[in-house]
Amino acid sequence: MIFASIPSPSQSLIEIGPLTFHFYALSIIAGVIAAVYIGNKRYVAAGGKPGVVSDVAVIAVPAGIIGGRLYHVITSPEQYFGTNRNWVEAFYIWQGGLGIWGAISLGFAGAYFAYKRNLRTEKIPFAVFADALAPGLLVAQAIGRWGNWFNKELFGRPLDAPWGLEIPIQYRPIGYSSSETFHPVFLYESLWCLVVALILVTYVKSKKLKPGSIFALYVSLYSLGRGVIETIRIDDANLILGLRLNIWTSVLLLIGSLIYLRNLNLRSKTGIE
Repeated sequence: MIFASIPSPSQSLIEIGPLTFHFYALSIIAGVIAAVYIGNKRYVAAGGKPGVVSDVAVIAVPAGIIGGRLYHVITSPEQYFGTNRNWVEAFYIWQGGLGIWGAISLGFAGAYFAYKRNLRTEKIPFAVFADALAPGLLVAQAIGRWGNWFNKELFGRPLDAPWGLEIPIQYRPIGYSSSETFHPVFLYESLWCLVVALILVTYVKSKKLKPGSIFALYVSLYSLGRGVIETIRIDDANLILGLRLNIWTSVLLLIGSLIYLRNLNLRSKTGIE
């Protein structure tokens, strides 16, 4: 018998007059605000101009949201296309479904474009800018994951423990109707993001690493945790050789970012630029 557990919220939105506010969207907005604030503080400390991070965010944030949604829809087309499916729901971002890899990829591209093309007077390399953003992005992800809690999604296998997440029967996957509590995957990832952010702003700053290294470490450490967390999930997903697509993506990004990090700093030590 479970004597304690994490309850699911009784509602996922709030209505004020004619306006409807979805907690999932509010979580994302809160995360963006945190990322811009932290990124700006770190960028200014690195010698950058105040306000640059906010200017870049105007392009990077929408690009990230579009990228995240595209990744989700492309990797889960059965949710929106086919018999008895409404393709219009592919645009219902407030219902959940933002693939982090798509968000990071397109968001990063948008940030690079904004920084290089619209802010040509800035003298600081983009790699320094990216390093300044990395911890704030992790905090944003940590906050944004609580939107999944409000939507009663992103949970894992059944779990009989005090930190088990209560999931109403209508939200449980087929075959799990008799289970009441599950691994709170959203919480695991949120905590992991905060741990990685702490690592980046404490341990890493004492090391003599080349610009771009902190962002590479962000990608590698997040990928490591995400790959492990993916093994707990039970929601439908595309499989490759029996493994979830996101596990393969995490492994490839982990390896790629570590190779980049090694080569980047190896060149520095050997004097090769």
